[in-house]
Amino acid sequence: MNLRPLVNFCLLAALAGCTTNPRLQDARAFAADTAKLDSYADLSERFRDTYTRERPYLSVAADARERPANTERHTAFADFMAIHDAVVQYMHTLGRLAGGDTFSLDAPLKSLGGSIKAWPDAGLDSRHVNAYSGLARVLARAATQREQDNAVRQMVHDAEPHLQLLLDAMQRLLRYYDKSSDNERAIVLGTLDVELPFADTPRDRLLAVLAKAHRLGLAQEYRQAGLRHTLAIKHVAAIAAAHTALLQRMEAPDNAMAANAPQQASGPARGSADSAPRPATLSPLDQP
Repeated sequence: MNLRPLVNFCLLAALAGCTTNPRLQDARAFAADTAKLDSYADLSERFRDTYTRERPYLSVAADARERPANTERHTAFADFMAIHDAVVQYMHTLGRLAGGDTFSLDAPLKSLGGSIKAWPDAGLDSRHVNAYSGLARVLARAATQREQDNAVRQMVHDAEPHLQLLLDAMQRLLRYYDKSSDNERAIVLGTLDVELPFADTPRDRLLAVLAKAHRLGLAQEYRQAGLRHTLAIKHVAAIAAAHTALLQRMEAPDNAMAANAPQQASGPARGSADSAPRPATLSPLDQP
């Protein structure tokens, strides 16, 4: 009896089972969503450059007050971006672990490097600092598991509390950026509102027209910045909810995973009540 066709069929079935593992599929889908965090990085840079935008509108006294705040913003920016980079690296590493073709982390992982410090005025406290270190330890253990499904499940389980705190920190910081943008708007538009009436004379008519158009453009820019902050917060919250849902699916029994596979194919599950709580209103670091 020729057993080769039966053996080939069994091998193909086994390979198909590996590539269609719903846990690995879910992990890859979650890991592919890093683009949702791009707006956080862009808005962090915008926050860092606050002084550059507002400087032409500052009085001598206000400029003297803003210079130290500008230095502090540039220092804090490194820590604010380190949080973003840690989350993105976790998602990339998870995607590599759950890769459909190979299971290998032979390529060296990028080190998160050192630690971050707390910035209480921005809402970044010791819990977030410890979560950054905790996620770094999870990434360092990423290659210790030899069985793919267990490696992915263990990584998601171990990362969940740290990742939720870091995503909470990102949402807090985005709200803080929004308050900083409101303060900047008050300074810039307030200065223009005071100065414009003095330019509205027959001799300076063209200057007044240009100044009014400039003010209108700035007002629109600040409105757009507010919308961008709101959307970025929603994107980060969506990542937090998606990871909690991913953990729940990872911990489900194998028969439940198989039964839920068709529903998962239509889209990721919604987050649970375990997602990080929304923070309280923050005091701005850079009051004029």
